[in-house]
Amino acid sequence: MDELFTAAQTWMDLDPEHAEILANEISAARREEDWAIAALTARFAGYLTFGTAGLRAPLGPGTTRMNKVVVQRAAAGIADFARERTDEPVVVIGYDARHRSKDFAIDSAAVFTAAGCRVKLMPTTTPTPVLAFALKYLAADVGIMVTASHNPPSDNGYKVYLGPRLLGADDPTGAYAQITSPTDQLIAANIHAWNITTEQPRLASSGWELISQDISNDYVEAVSQFLGSVSSPVARSALNIVYTPLHGVGAGVFCQLMDATGFNTVSVVDQQVDPDPAFPTVAFPNPEEPGALYLAISTAGSLPETDLIIAHDPDADRLAVAVPVAGEWRRLSGDHVGLLVGARLMPYLAANNLAISNSVVSAPQLARLAAHHGVPHETTPTGFKWICRVPNLGFGYEEALGYAVAPHVVNDKDGLSAAVVIADLAAELKAEGSNLVEYLQELTGLVGATITDQISVQVPSPSVGSLLVDDLRTNPPLKLAQQSPVIAVDYANAQVELAQRYGPMNMVEFSTEGLVTARLMIRPSGTEPKVKCYVSVSATPDTPFETVQAAMVDLREDAANLVNVE
Repeated sequence: MDELFTAAQTWMDLDPEHAEILANEISAARREEDWAIAALTARFAGYLTFGTAGLRAPLGPGTTRMNKVVVQRAAAGIADFARERTDEPVVVIGYDARHRSKDFAIDSAAVFTAAGCRVKLMPTTTPTPVLAFALKYLAADVGIMVTASHNPPSDNGYKVYLGPRLLGADDPTGAYAQITSPTDQLIAANIHAWNITTEQPRLASSGWELISQDISNDYVEAVSQFLGSVSSPVARSALNIVYTPLHGVGAGVFCQLMDATGFNTVSVVDQQVDPDPAFPTVAFPNPEEPGALYLAISTAGSLPETDLIIAHDPDADRLAVAVPVAGEWRRLSGDHVGLLVGARLMPYLAANNLAISNSVVSAPQLARLAAHHGVPHETTPTGFKWICRVPNLGFGYEEALGYAVAPHVVNDKDGLSAAVVIADLAAELKAEGSNLVEYLQELTGLVGATITDQISVQVPSPSVGSLLVDDLRTNPPLKLAQQSPVIAVDYANAQVELAQRYGPMNMVEFSTEGLVTARLMIRPSGTEPKVKCYVSVSATPDTPFETVQAAMVDLREDAANLVNVE
């Protein structure tokens, strides 16, 4: 206990803005109050882990939380990594509207500048895709985005991108994308060196430059040019759109982009258009969550001519789309949007010899469509750090509402450019007397119906989740969706094709074969006490949709039974 008190007292000197919180917890812990002991223990249980997603954690004091000390040490470690590989690295820094985002961005600028880097700071809050665009547009070496994306309001985070000068020949397709191993491990080692030293990073009081406000114009122009290369002019002003950024930072650039491409009938959800780090109108700021689109649907209901609802997560790198079906609004799944956008881009991809990709947990329909058009397709592990490393990539997606429609512009998922592509498709279909739902049915007739879903199951701890997956490795199901035999694939096995290319993964897959194919993929979360189940049922084109629906009901029940930890 004395060691814990010493760590907290030391932190109070480093982080005076949180001194009162720590003083209260220390005082209560000395009185042996359990809540305070637990709070202090959690705050100083090691160091916040830096990985391929950078840093992400609740705000507050301590080595495992997001605060100025942790951010300054992270910036110092990244600066050391960059300085080891090039002289005067160029660093671009962006930030969203979450609590402390701007402060952390300025802290980072001060550290990078003092370390001898040339720093370019975004002039105001910005969507993550614009920061990723600026990294490449300005030929920078490091991109830092202060955001926790769609995490709860209490969180913040630190996302890192690297340019080609820091990646070198060992990672030829990774330039301007999210980092992967072993680069993340090398950066983490540099950060840890700052964690364990008594020396603190030096801070410059000035010396960084503000990026011109024109950077958003440059992004809009690049996306507009891309749209012109994949689409013929259509009556875009005839498409009526309701839009929500869910209190995030996407509205300004998105509305600018839509206006520049001829979509001048966009109605925003007034209660959610302004950035607000409290996210007051949603239980969770993620467009995947039930109820997140309630206000958008309500707004669309008051505008009876609405054709499409578009929603972004708070940093606008993910996209949700809802459409009217039989008088009700329904959100399309990520797989549905991925298929629609892929179909829209397919002629462009074929004409330019570009490849297409999706994550392994996404539906198989896009691969079937790519084969129909003669476009190369590659399956990757989950995450855009892998999708965006596919050679000659022209489009990639994953079922969790992420889409890279123009990797030459933004080498990461980009909800803004994806939104304008799906809107363009919807506008063309409307001009032809059709809509997205009818087109999706047409595509399904070509590649077969697929229903997908994701189920997250809470477990007592991450280790319990790993044990559960280990048990399924040795005790696989004998039936899935009332079908047998069941084919098992263990992605931790280095001989499995995907593991050979990308390295082993702690994930198991169970599937059946036939006119209706059931597939269940299960993996433990690496950071949360959850087990994630990806369920999908697909069928040949002539299979009745009701058959696929019935199989999915059975498959969901199988998944629930297999991961039951009660």
